[in-house]
Formats: sequence, C-alpha cells, structure tokens
Amino acid sequence: MARVFATRALPFPALDRLRAAHEVREWHGELPPAPGELRAAACEADALLTLITDTVDAELLDAAPGLRAIANMAVGTDNVDVEAAAARGIPVGNTPGVLTDATADLAFALLLALARRIVPGAAMVRAGDWRTWEPAGDLGADLAGATLGIVGRGRIGQAVARRAEGFGLDVVHSSRSSGVPLQELLERSDFVSLHCPLTPETRHLIGSRALARMKRTALLVNTARGGVVDQDALRSALHGGAIAGAALDVTDPEPLPPDDPLLDAPNLLVVPHVGSATVRTRAKMAGMAVDNLLAALDGRPMPHPAG
Repeated sequence: MARVFATRALPFPALDRLRAAHEVREWHGELPPAPGELRAAACEADALLTLITDTVDAELLDAAPGLRAIANMAVGTDNVDVEAAAARGIPVGNTPGVLTDATADLAFALLLALARRIVPGAAMVRAGDWRTWEPAGDLGADLAGATLGIVGRGRIGQAVARRAEGFGLDVVHSSRSSGVPLQELLERSDFVSLHCPLTPETRHLIGSRALARMKRTALLVNTARGGVVDQDALRSALHGGAIAGAALDVTDPEPLPPDDPLLDAPNLLVVPHVGSATVRTRAKMAGMAVDNLLAALDGRPMPHPAG
C-alpha cells in the first residue's frame, strides 16, 4: 500500500477507488498548501495528486526521493517540471480532453456576455438605473454574420468553432500548422478567442502590437492561460479604446489581486478560472487522475501520460 498525498480535498467518487488501494492523505486547508507545506508532505509520499495551483519543481522533487508518480488534475502541466520528473524516473499524468466541452461552453458564454453587455445590464437593473426601454441604449454586437478568430485549433478551439457555426459566425483560425497568419486573423475578426497552450513562444502572444491590429470594435476572450495575454498591454488597450472589450477566465497571476490595475479597465469581465467547473467534468478529471496513480503505483504505464 503506497502513501498518496492529494493537495486538496476532492469530493468525487473516484477518490474512493484510490483510498481502497492506498493510504490517502488530503490537504484540508481552504487554500492550497504553501510551498514548504507541499514539500514536507511530498517528502513522506510515494505519489502526489496535484492541481494547477501546486508548483512541483526540481527543488521539491529533490526533497522527495521516494516519489513514484505524479497525477496532475488538469489538462496542462504548467505547474509541474515534467522534464525534471522524467530525469528522476517519475511518471507524470494529466487529464486531457475531458474538459473540452465545458471550456468551450464557457468561452462562448463569455463571448455572449461581452457581445450583449449582459453584466452591465444586470448591474443596471440591481442599481435601480433601468428607467425605460431605450431605443439606442445598451446596444451590443450581433454574432450572426460576424467573424470569430480562433487562436489555436486543438480540441477546445474546434469545439468553439462548432458552437460558432450554430450562431451564424464566420470562423477563421490560426495555429502552428494551419489556418491564416495571426496578424490576418486579428485584423479580420470581430471576436478573438484564445485556445493555444502557454509556451515560451506564446507567452504575451497578445501584446500591444497584436492588440493594435484588432478592430476597435473587437472583443477578446481568453480561456487558455493568463500568460498568453500581456495584461499591461490589455489594460492600456481597453482604456485607450483600441478594442471594445475583453473577458478572461485565466489571468497572470491567479488569483488576480483585487487591487490589480487591470481590474480598473473598462469593458472587462474576469471570472475565476472556471472553464472546467461543471460537476461532470471535474468528476471525470478526478477519475482520470486516479486512474493514472493506480496504474503507476501498480507498475503499469499511466493511461493519460503528460507530454
């Protein structure tokens, strides 16, 4: 029986399968364990079940020579030094594919909320500022006949494209291997939705130059990774009217401090990284993470290896 440390308490049925086979210790704090707390727990563990909030770097791995497996309950592995783990013979697993529809739904929800000014409209009602039906008040943007530019044509990008077609949007995309050049996409699109991974090449992909190429009426949605967008440049673009609005499910850092200057920008909607936050999706993610750990601790290949 191996010792598994889960960095958060996970109320999903899959954890019962893990508990039946191994000793499982869960972190019950309201916030993720601090680096020192995570390192101390890892020292005593044979395996880790981590979330995107947990940094698993070479320093932690050096402090935990008994680790035999790491299961990251996320599609990405930005928080795990996969190369350092591989160098130590520690398999790392993730949960690919499972959150495609949930994240695509959220991307489209954010797009609709921006386009039809849902959030300011609801706030106006609650503030008692809704006086009457205004023929030229609270005007938003039409989706039908507009152009949606999708940056990144992976599973989620393709799922967003399918939803867009149902709303009558023309879809263009830009990716490493297909589509139109990014500059052309930015110039043509009425809406831009980001779905590329965060890599050294895509960090701050959407910066001041990219934002300047977008239409002044364009709206930007980011459900990928916060680092894909240069938030200082985005703030300036929103204040200067270079684009009409933006919606972010991801930021850099996370959580975004309440006094962050970005939050002063007009026509900005920020939600707390809830792309995968549905009951079914999170339960499936937990199940895949458990499958990875059970396999690795049994000496078998992980069914969902990272990389």
